[in-house]
Amino acid sequence: MQAKFPSESVTTLTDLVLPGETNPLNNLFGGELLARMDRAASITARRHSRRICVTASVNHVAFNRAIPLGSVVTVESKVSRTFNTSMEIFIDVWIEDRESGIKNKANEAIYTFVAVDETGRPIPVPPIIPETDLEKQRYDAALRRKQLSLVLAGKMKPNEATELKALFTE
Repeated sequence: MQAKFPSESVTTLTDLVLPGETNPLNNLFGGELLARMDRAASITARRHSRRICVTASVNHVAFNRAIPLGSVVTVESKVSRTFNTSMEIFIDVWIEDRESGIKNKANEAIYTFVAVDETGRPIPVPPIIPETDLEKQRYDAALRRKQLSLVLAGKMKPNEATELKALFTE
């Protein structure tokens, strides 16, 4: 299976925050943002694997800034690392300043998707080759996150999580 670059899976969704999508403080509902991130990540996973993909987990979400009514929101996602049948997708959320047009990062998330066949069975996905410094950082961190998840789920012994242990030893 031929490796791919993260740039081949990039998905960018831009939309406006409308009144029906806001809470009583006139900010975008968190659930609405989660749905937008899930859609972008789903497209990214499909682009990378060229297969049906399902959301396996939402590993991390940071709601760092409120997104007000009327904001132009851009959700950008790309594969940060692949494993056998799964793909970690890193998502950045940007708000565009109404006057200057400058984009500021508002939120981020990490989702995991699994490629499946027509019967829903997991199938292998192509490996990823990170190119930029940020892609390399996210790629390396993805293995530590996976090991932490496996340890917490009791599927890996802590002493087997070599990448994770390296954070705490010299």
